Amino acid sequence: MEARLNLFENPLVGKVIRYVNSAGKAVSDSTLPHATQELVKLRASQINGCGFCTDMHTKDAVAAGESHERLHLVAAWREAKVFTEAERAALALAEEGTRIADGAGGVSDEVWQNAKKHYDDDQLAALVACIALINLYNRINVMIQQPAGDYQPGMFG
Repeated sequence: MEARLNLFENPLVGKVIRYVNSAGKAVSDSTLPHATQELVKLRASQINGCGFCTDMHTKDAVAAGESHERLHLVAAWREAKVFTEAERAALALAEEGTRIADGAGGVSDEVWQNAKKHYDDDQLAALVACIALINLYNRINVMIQQPAGDYQPGMFG
């Protein structure tokens, strides 16, 4: 399987990705826990059907010490006992933020207030940016049919 467009050879897409990666660096350098960032990226990628990002963020999370048990349960986080209340709030925000078109009002006040109980304003800003950025990456990869399975942690720097 080949991607419809080579993200690594097309100069325009390469430039766009570099800017998006810079925004992602601001999020990864924030005080939002790295484990939460990876869980949110994984959940949004599952919802969007992005195999490349699901592969990448599962492997990155394992490389950072995340357990296979928790990663296997991300898709069913509501019934899983392995996530903290803060992580559950972040996953709920990720789901509603990813499924904006499915909900008449976007992110509900209840989900937002629950996230606000667990994260300060800087962490909330990072969480919102993290969710928005992973949705952007998902949409690019799904549109071009970027193949999944070959990602190795650290391969992009």
